Amino acid sequence: VCDVIRFWVSEFDIDGIRLDAADVLDFDFMRTLRHTADEVKKDFWLMGEVIHGDYSRWVNGGTLHSVTNYVLHKALYSGHNDHNYFEIAHTVKYLQNMGDLDLYNFVDNHDVTRVASILTNEKHLPLIYALMFGMPGIPCVYYGSEWGAKGEKSQGDPALRACFDGPQTNGLTEWIAKLAEAKKHSNALNYGAFRSVVLTNRQCIFDRAVDGERVLVAINAEEHPYTAHFDAGCGRAVDLITGQEHDFGGGSELPGYSAYFWKCER
Repeated sequence: VCDVIRFWVSEFDIDGIRLDAADVLDFDFMRTLRHTADEVKKDFWLMGEVIHGDYSRWVNGGTLHSVTNYVLHKALYSGHNDHNYFEIAHTVKYLQNMGDLDLYNFVDNHDVTRVASILTNEKHLPLIYALMFGMPGIPCVYYGSEWGAKGEKSQGDPALRACFDGPQTNGLTEWIAKLAEAKKHSNALNYGAFRSVVLTNRQCIFDRAVDGERVLVAINAEEHPYTAHFDAGCGRAVDLITGQEHDFGGGSELPGYSAYFWKCER
């Protein structure tokens, strides 16, 4: 396998590999892979498929760079279906206790029911992506789900791994593209620590801050507007998703089913 990595880097300049069922791999083997990866290419990425357990066993300076974050995956969809944002916040803190890990976040993949099929309220679809892109970790979008494709695991692999005639574009596609662009250009959203600011069953505001940059991620998963009163630590902000300015004075109103990435202005 080490020779395979050397070959693919030499011939095709690949940037990383995914290890299936990494939770059954020998740790000495993974350390050897890491040594090879560091040797053949700077920033070569090793990602493993792991379901449960202490992810820091696999993600550290000597083995893999990242693993699949199935713990957060479950919390993201059940937190919406059960109207329980406390579950999501608790899960993020639980994962943080494992260490400063760059986990591979997702709302669906080739082995689980697509998110458009598992959410009981389709208006939560843009919100679950906003949460995933706003949280610590590496966001991943499964092909087809960026336009809301459906697929039930109970129908077997062909339903989850469908062949599409071509990509589609709709409001969800455009929304995810804006989230990705915001994440790409924000150090706080990529590397900032997570701190809960406002938390109810259907609303959450948390901040991500690093090196003087601070972004407040705000979500309202209810159909009715919600006004949040809190100390933002700044008077004004700009929404990284839309580019619109926001004034924190007098409370921050979140329309029904809305999400914002407010970057604080000094």
